[in-house]
Amino acid sequence: MQKPKMPPVGSADDTETAFYEALQNSDIDKLMGCWADEDDIVCIHPGGGRLIGAAAIRASFEGLFANGSLRLNIEQVRRVESMSASVHSLVERIELLTDEGPRYAYVLATNTYLKTAQGWRITTHHASPGSAQQSFEAGSVSGLLH
Repeated sequence: MQKPKMPPVGSADDTETAFYEALQNSDIDKLMGCWADEDDIVCIHPGGGRLIGAAAIRASFEGLFANGSLRLNIEQVRRVESMSASVHSLVERIELLTDEGPRYAYVLATNTYLKTAQGWRITTHHASPGSAQQSFEAGSVSGLLH
């Protein structure tokens, strides 16, 4: 089944905005429309395995949406861009509603975009668990590298 495509967009930032709006609104079709039409697109959720291909990625987000919509903000976006590729490193701050009031979870994410004939599309979304302390940008390198 061919996935519906989002309208043409002018930049990787536009695709990123559409992706996170779809994530917040549990709009699976809009979310999948942000992805490239490639067999080897990749998504890694925090603590999860590597999902390859549109069917696996779609199923994972449908499972996520089954738990309700997400309230999140993207922060501290850093970009490396070229004419046909863009890599964004950012912090996703997710609001969780608890009996004690709102709490926040932090996710460190890297999104890779390619400029295609259909516009800018996601090829990779890699998200790792973070913390409030990790959400602030470090000015120096710690002793741990990989």
